[in-house]
Formats: sequence, C-alpha cells, structure tokens
Amino acid sequence: MVILITGASHTGKTLLAQRMLERYRYPYLSIDHLKMGLIRSGQTDLTPADDDALTGYLWPIVREIMKTAIENRQDLIVEGCYVPFDWRKDFTPDYLASIRFLCLAMSDDYIDAHFDQIKAHASDIECRLDDSSLTPSYLKAENRKYAEGFQAAGEQVIWTEEDYHTSTNIPLNG
Repeated sequence: MVILITGASHTGKTLLAQRMLERYRYPYLSIDHLKMGLIRSGQTDLTPADDDALTGYLWPIVREIMKTAIENRQDLIVEGCYVPFDWRKDFTPDYLASIRFLCLAMSDDYIDAHFDQIKAHASDIECRLDDSSLTPSYLKAENRKYAEGFQAAGEQVIWTEEDYHTSTNIPLNG
C-alpha cells in the first residue's frame, strides 16, 4: 500500500507520516527531501519558492516512485505539498486500488484559535530555518487553496477543526 499525504504547509503532514512510520513500520518519502536534493545537486534551476513549478517538476518523479513501490508490493508513505489536484489521472485502476490518499487542512477557526501552537510546533519533525513570515492569513489562504482544489477534484479532505491529534488518528483500514 502507498499512503499519499498532502495538504498546505504546517498542516502536520510530516508529523502524520512519522507517526505512521512508527505505528505501521512503513518507510516514508518526503517530497521536500527530494526537492532539496534536486535543487542542491544542481539538477534544476528551480528554488524552494517556485511552488507551482516544483509540483510539475517533482510529481512525475514521485508518481513513478509510487508505481514502482506498488509493482514491488512494497508499502510506502509519501508526504508533501507537491501533489497536483488531478493526481488520480496518472494511475490506472489497478494502481489506484493500492493508494490511500489523505489531504490535511486546517479550518480558519482552528488557525485563529491555535496559531501560536501551530507556529510553536512547526519544527517538531523537520527543522524550519525561517518561519518569521508565517501569518494566520497566509495559512488560511493556503489551506483553502488545497482544500478547494482537492475537493473540486472529488477528493475528501481531513479537516482539523478542534484537535489536530484527533483529526489525524487515521487507521489504515478506515
């Protein structure tokens, strides 16, 4: 099984992937690690700020890694924000049967009530070097963009509205 976790920045994708790794012993691939490896090695002229272009650049690689894992009957968690809204078009029904998709989003009310906590926990799993420009309005806009885009594509979005830990307690068979 491949578990594909996506959503806006700061929604807890990496934390959820880490928890799933610990619980199910599935390895995980951080799309951010792939991005930075390609950028730092000079394989692309894109920068970490080129979000839309990075999705187009990274997704074909991630897609083929997912297919390879499925073909080899290997479990894998893939997490990151560089997933196109129409990702399903790239897989046949046989592949799709082996993919569990999770999109995380935080409601405006949750962001308003918990912004300081969101910011305080931003480096729980990965070290964010500079989060000084993070604002509630930016987070709200990004969460709406991801939620609306994936919902328009027919995907279910897992909303954090009251408690992050409750909303992301996701069994693999459910």
